[in-house]
Order: sequence, then C-alpha cells, then structure tokens
Amino acid sequence: MDDSEVQAGTGAAAPTMCEKPASWVSVFKYRLWDVAQKSLYLRNNQLVAGYLQGPNSALEEKISWIPNRCFERGRLPIILGIQDGHRSLACGAGALPTLQLEEVNITELSRGGEETARFTFFRSYKDGLWRFESAAHPGWLLCTSAQSNEPLGLTASPDDAHIVDFYFQRC
Repeated sequence: MDDSEVQAGTGAAAPTMCEKPASWVSVFKYRLWDVAQKSLYLRNNQLVAGYLQGPNSALEEKISWIPNRCFERGRLPIILGIQDGHRSLACGAGALPTLQLEEVNITELSRGGEETARFTFFRSYKDGLWRFESAAHPGWLLCTSAQSNEPLGLTASPDDAHIVDFYFQRC
C-alpha cells in the first residue's frame, strides 16, 4: 500500500470510490465459530464465545453480513451484524480499539462511505480458516478468548490467549 492509500493520521487504507448501492442489498447469513469450536451467543448485550451443546445450541447467534463496496474489493470488505443484521459489530475508538454492538442495520450502512470503516472488516482465508481485520484499526483482528464464555473482542497480538482463526459457513 502506498502513502496515497493511507488516510492521514489513521493508518487505515483509504476507501476506493464507492459503487452506488443497489436499491436492495443481499444479506448473507453464516455461522461463525473459532478453531476451538466455540460458538457465538448473546449474553448481557455482548457477543460471547462458548461451548453450546444440546438445547443451548439454539442460543447460537448467526452472523449476517453484506459486502462494503466502499473499500477495495480484493480485501474482501464486509459489514457484520447479528439478529438478521439489525445490530452491527463496530470497532470503538480509544487508546485500544474495542468491539461493540450498535443498534444500526447493516443494510443502512451499505449506503455509507468511508464513515463505515469502523463497521467494516477485511476477510482473509488460509487453509480453511478465516480471519477478520478491522478496516478502522489495521492489524487488529476479531478474536475469542482461549477461555470459554468470554466476549468476542479485538487483538493486535494473536497468541495462545487470543484465537483469531474462525470457521465461516453459510447457514
């Protein structure tokens, strides 16, 4: 990436010219679980990764996503949400980026421009596993804790305590 592609002061890749969104947007629904086989579920208004078995498997949150056409297609930019896309995953600002859920529909975000960076993740695929890097905070990846029943988060330092590799499968 050259200097012309970096937004001043953020280190984030500058979005390419947005394509006009269609009058309707296809929302895809997928399962997302980490390599330790922990699924995502909602607890106290947070996405948590844990082992769901038997009747508890119905608690699993499916991930809704749409492409974000305001970023370079080759980086596979997507906007992620839960509850049929009515709540979006967002990277909050601060000394250390945090992951939060916001009451905004992912289809509404598809009409935005570079202000959607905090809702956008770049997908990468290797050896059957997916990683999701924050567009607003380059180098920060979605992660689960090695411990069960901990919130989904972000890390810039993948290690044994932070799992950054996921399975991502259409429902």
